[in-house]
Amino acid sequence: MELLGSPASPFVRKARIALAEARITDIPFVEVAASPMGGDDTINAANPLGKIPALRRDDGPTIYDSNVVCRFLDDRADAGLYPKARLWEVLTLEATGDGIMEAAVGMIYEKRFRPEDKHWQPWFDGQWAKINRALDVLGRQWMSHLYGPVDMGQVSVACALGYLDFRFPDDDWRTGRDGLSAWYKTFAERPSMVETAPE
Repeated sequence: MELLGSPASPFVRKARIALAEARITDIPFVEVAASPMGGDDTINAANPLGKIPALRRDDGPTIYDSNVVCRFLDDRADAGLYPKARLWEVLTLEATGDGIMEAAVGMIYEKRFRPEDKHWQPWFDGQWAKINRALDVLGRQWMSHLYGPVDMGQVSVACALGYLDFRFPDDDWRTGRDGLSAWYKTFAERPSMVETAPE
């Protein structure tokens, strides 16, 4: 098996962290170039949507979408990253982190692939509004869960916060969110986070 992706993608980072946290060492990471305008042949052959991550398997079709890949890896290793007792909370927290990443990646794509004269500021404002609402809810409602045993909800949120730091270093999400900032500072020191940090 091979995990296909780009190290800059927060969704790929999520799958790579799942590999590390599940202590799976027999699935290599293979870098591919993905793009909403059409990626390289390797990823397009593995995933007809051309999106990453994709997990190419020896005994079945390639599976893709970070949530599907992470559930597969967790099940394969029986790692407990989707604990039954807290499953709906974990999935909701994961969806919240994923939503932050989707909004942030969407803004990067807009800046990268559309001419500047076609950028529409109200759309960017809408994406930031989603991100800020989600961050506020994390700090208000989810701190006890974030400080609990490691699960994929926490990993998704950490990847989202790391991506904001990576792509939007001048937009300080930490202001007024001391609790979330403190949690992330500690979580970001996990070996799986350090090893997968984008450059």
